[in-house]
Amino acid sequence: MLNMAEGLARLEELAAHPVVATLARVFADAGRDLAIVGGPVRDALLGRLTHDFDFTTDARPDEILALVKPVSSVQWDVGRDFGTIGARVHGEQVEITTYRADSYDGVTRKPTVEFGDTLEADLTRRDFTVNAMALRVPARTLVDPTGGVEDLIAGRLRTPIDPAVSFGDDPLRMLRGARFASQLEFDIDPDTLDAIAELRQTLQIVSPERVQSELVRLLQTDDPVRGIRVLVETRLIDEFLPEVPALRLEVDEHHHHKDVYEHSLTVLRQAIALEKQRTPDAAPDVPLRLAALLHDIGKPATRRLEPGGGVTFHHHDIKGARMARKRLQALRFDAATTTVVSRLIELHLRFFGYAEGAWTDAAVRRYVRDAGDELERLHILTRADVTTRNKRKAQRLASAYDDIESRIATLREQEEIDAIRPELDGNRIQEVLGIAPGREVGEAYRFLLDLRLDEGVVGEEEAERRLREWWAARTTNGA
Repeated sequence: MLNMAEGLARLEELAAHPVVATLARVFADAGRDLAIVGGPVRDALLGRLTHDFDFTTDARPDEILALVKPVSSVQWDVGRDFGTIGARVHGEQVEITTYRADSYDGVTRKPTVEFGDTLEADLTRRDFTVNAMALRVPARTLVDPTGGVEDLIAGRLRTPIDPAVSFGDDPLRMLRGARFASQLEFDIDPDTLDAIAELRQTLQIVSPERVQSELVRLLQTDDPVRGIRVLVETRLIDEFLPEVPALRLEVDEHHHHKDVYEHSLTVLRQAIALEKQRTPDAAPDVPLRLAALLHDIGKPATRRLEPGGGVTFHHHDIKGARMARKRLQALRFDAATTTVVSRLIELHLRFFGYAEGAWTDAAVRRYVRDAGDELERLHILTRADVTTRNKRKAQRLASAYDDIESRIATLREQEEIDAIRPELDGNRIQEVLGIAPGREVGEAYRFLLDLRLDEGVVGEEEAERRLREWWAARTTNGA
């Protein structure tokens, strides 16, 4: 809820910040306009402190660079073609952009850029009214030509101009709308929602990298579910992540089963809650959140209606992992993120065998080995995957997972469970068996690894004895 008195006080604090005061003086002395714009102004009015310093000016990029050099420790101009100069002032990173009027031509994936001449025109071309406010400095005058303050009070997201024109200028704004709905906990204006639904296919001209960036920002919010619902309801998500709306499986009168879409959103929320509980000071875990959202995307392709009213999704974990990998690659996610997400999806059902009957130590070791560096994420995802309303069942599963984590902790104390490897390395294997490097060394290594997983630490002498026995039997059998 917007508290105007508190918001105005925050604006005063923002204007008095050393970074702002320094740049305001420099540009005023040069006879140039300068204004803090967009997110910093919005957040200040909402009573939030910000360390974002985004400015806009009537100066062109070359002049901006010349003005900031004397008061900054470093400058960069990678955004010069788009009118943006970056710098570090009083230890803070700032971006200063010439008034703009960019748009898409409807064919290419990159915006065309035209510089503008007035602050009001620059604000009108921005994505939403709540981001289309500016604070002129040093005068400290709030400029709000499109009703951003009123929309802040109403908790509403609305485009400054006709949404069809705004989204036509930059289709990525539709995806930003979903992100801001989550980030600010605002509702999207009905006309704006209708325009998103109508123009959703224009997102195809936006590069996958830009779409991915907005998806990541959405997932980094405290409650991305709100924004995901916007994407699904407008069908915008069909253009870049169609596997999610496909989870809304039809439930017929004979084959009753959970709505997998709603289940997945619940898993995402529960995973975020556990993530914050277990690692409260860490940055939002995007790979974990992607895995939570996508963990069941293999279900529609593996769904089988069985006689008697049952429904099965055999091997949906394997299918889902492959689908996730393909989709994340299409969105240009890095290889590490893609691998982590697909691996978590592949492993997310493994624990439920434990809940049905306690595993041997060997099985627990294999669980840890297979999870590798993603064990903590797998703990969170598996716990979050329990969404049953049956309290007794939920408690049983939670107790079972408490037990497996306890057993892992115990095994960690007893042996190097996080770095499970045979007690003999490749060189020692060659010495014991008297063989040269080759395929047989790899086979012997895998035999010893299985021995380590099954029985734990047996000691080097016993490992050598077992290896000789295995080799003798292998040789006798003609391998």
